[in-house]
Amino acid sequence: MRSRKTPQEKKQLSLAKDRRNNYGENDKASRKTIPFRKASVNRANRHADRQTLSDATGANDAEVSESAELRLRGRRPKVWRKWPDMALGDYISQRKA
Repeated sequence: MRSRKTPQEKKQLSLAKDRRNNYGENDKASRKTIPFRKASVNRANRHADRQTLSDATGANDAEVSESAELRLRGRRPKVWRKWPDMALGDYISQRKA
């Protein structure tokens, strides 16, 4: 059976677990920005793949298709990752300073 937490324990847990956006934009903007960034990176990767494979269209030439496939596999795809938000306790201490 769990013991009850005191208000002080609850506050410490909240400061450790709750997160705040410190990126510099409105915290509500993430709802639109994150899907937009993911989509734009995927779109750029698809576009680059399509451009690379466009050379291999037409008659079946093994040499041309092989070189296009090698260029396609040799290209590093673009990547976008989210930045983690800051813990509430750290955010408050930073704001006070």
